Amino acid sequence: MDPLARQRQLVTQYPQNELARFSLGKALFDRGDYAEAQVHLGEAMQRKPDWMVVEILWGKCALNLGYREAARAAFVRALDLAIAQHHEGPQLEMQELLSELQ
Repeated sequence: MDPLARQRQLVTQYPQNELARFSLGKALFDRGDYAEAQVHLGEAMQRKPDWMVVEILWGKCALNLGYREAARAAFVRALDLAIAQHHEGPQLEMQELLSELQ
């Protein structure tokens, strides 16, 4: 079974599991399927709103889909989470992306 099919199967088995949703969203993001990835990442964020990595990927999906304002809002939230959670690398990445979006 290919990895994407396995991730889909896990979401089917455990639709309320935010890790399964994140894993499927990440796999879809890596394949360039940003619209479907955003759906699953959004589900994961609803269950765990302080999950910075999910917020970043959701924003990158939005950016790749041409939704600059939605991406910017996601990057602002991710920056706030990065600062609160003391993650310097993501903080710098979000600052760069936000600078590019201005």
